[in-house]
Amino acid sequence: MPAPDGGEVERGDSRTPAHEQVYRRLRTRILHGILLPGQAMTIRGIAADFGVSMTPAREAVRRLAAEGALKLSSSGRITTPVLGNDRIEELAALRALLEPELSARALPRAHGALIDRMADINDQIDGVLGSGDAVAYVRLNQEFHRNLYLRAQAPAMLALVETVWLQLGPSMRALYSADRRRAVTESHRKILGALRAGDEPGLRLAVRADVTSGLRMLLS
Repeated sequence: MPAPDGGEVERGDSRTPAHEQVYRRLRTRILHGILLPGQAMTIRGIAADFGVSMTPAREAVRRLAAEGALKLSSSGRITTPVLGNDRIEELAALRALLEPELSARALPRAHGALIDRMADINDQIDGVLGSGDAVAYVRLNQEFHRNLYLRAQAPAMLALVETVWLQLGPSMRALYSADRRRAVTESHRKILGALRAGDEPGLRLAVRADVTSGLRMLLS
């Protein structure tokens, strides 16, 4: 049975090509911050880790490199990116543009059950803050936002946001050990309050503040 963080591929799933399975699982590791910034890998190591040949491993790496989730050097070295200040500011600006818009589009379809589900996720975030589980912190934070953004019915825009999240994944786990980490649940409560009130300007403001304030703490 494969681990949720991207273990051996499901050999019985003949409908999904091996390179697609490796891509999805390696993508999850990067997205949730399981891999650290600057973490080095090899095609051979990835293939062994996922129980496949080097060809599907190489194809998965190429796709992730095209999305900015991995860096390939001229020598063939594979690493997760280490983001400089300019790159962090650029990605923060993209989040500030895209995520408030997704939230506003989702607002008319943000029914009570959705808001309750998001509130439950926020409680789970609060619960992992003292557990030392940085990966769960990153995953739940993304889940909180994704539950809302799916209601926007804007798949192209959501795909762009998830690409930004993917590039930020390894760096986001650093926020778990930052002083700001407890502020995230309060920030989320402001989003929930705006949703309950049907307050679009307030929702845009709360989402923009939430998605940018943490990234500023990554600036060196």
